[in-house]
Amino acid sequence: MIIFKFTLYTLILSYSPCDVFKHFNVTEMHGLNLVDCEKYNNTNEDAYIAGFCNVSPIDGKPFVFINLSRCNNDVETTALVFHEMMHLSGIKYNDEWLSNEENMITFAENETYKVVKLIKKTKNGKRNSSRMAI
Repeated sequence: MIIFKFTLYTLILSYSPCDVFKHFNVTEMHGLNLVDCEKYNNTNEDAYIAGFCNVSPIDGKPFVFINLSRCNNDVETTALVFHEMMHLSGIKYNDEWLSNEENMITFAENETYKVVKLIKKTKNGKRNSSRMAI
């Protein structure tokens, strides 16, 4: 587990989603629990927690957890991080868009997949035109 303490939030990076509970020394938080996490067959394709953003049960400061086991390629990593950072943005800006939060985040995540794939194709020379109709 690697911890980064930023001014606004704490970033927790780990290959085990159960580490987020251990970091805060709790067995439950925000609708998730350590027992279910430990029972879950966490793999690089599926996990109890891929990413998690909320407020600390200890000091109320925001945190972002990224499960490194789910960072299998640039596209998945970018989308996962973007998804969690959108949650963090909601915390920072007081959930002004709360009524559609998950829909907005999921849309942004899905669009991120498309754009990152297009960028990768462009950079790899599969599209050699400087102008592309999308």
